[in-house]
Amino acid sequence: MLKATVRPDLFDWRPVRAPSLEEFEALAFEAYRKLPEEFRALCRDLVIRVDDFPNDDVAEAMKLESEFDLLGLFQGVGIPFQSDSDPVKMPNMIWLYRRPILDYWAEHEESLGHIVTHVLVHEIGHHFGLSDDDIEAIEASVD
Repeated sequence: MLKATVRPDLFDWRPVRAPSLEEFEALAFEAYRKLPEEFRALCRDLVIRVDDFPNDDVAEAMKLESEFDLLGLFQGVGIPFQSDSDPVKMPNMIWLYRRPILDYWAEHEESLGHIVTHVLVHEIGHHFGLSDDDIEAIEASVD
């Protein structure tokens, strides 16, 4: 008969809970703060927001099958496509979606901080005018 040996430290996880929106936002801003200064200088007018899920308009526009399908979103006009002659515009925004990111984290062996940073940098890439294919090519060249 197998006898289970339980170490007390195996249960240290029991009080751990998923980060709240406020804690997740703090994690995102810490990830942003750690990016190179030259990179952040190009993002000074960029607004970063955290929400649990994409709103219904985004889900419909992106034709999402599930509210868990989107980890982050860039909304706005990429820097190379902006013009001084454009009418008054809303600031560029990045959305990080807490629940889909947590779901992804639960299914992969990456740290939550790494995933948040990855999604943030990916969406900043769109702010710089890069397509998903451009960003994937850059990531592949680094790996």
